[in-house]
Amino acid sequence: MPKQKTHRASAKRFKITANGGWKRSHAYTSHRFHGKTKKQRRQLAKPGMVSSSDLKRMKRMLATY
Repeated sequence: MPKQKTHRASAKRFKITANGGWKRSHAYTSHRFHGKTKKQRRQLAKPGMVSSSDLKRMKRMLATY
C-alpha cells in the first residue's frame, strides 16, 4: 500500500502549535478594509485556531497520526 501524501495547499495554510493545537489565518483580510471597522481589522490580523470538529479531517489531510 502506498504512502499517504500530504495535502500541500493545507500544509501551507496551517501550522501546529507547541501544545498541539492548529493555527490558521482568518478570512476577509486581503482587501476592502475601508468597509471594516478598526476593531474588526485588528482582530482579523491575529491568528485563529482550527475548531475541534475539524481536527480529524485536518490530521488526515496533513497525514500526521
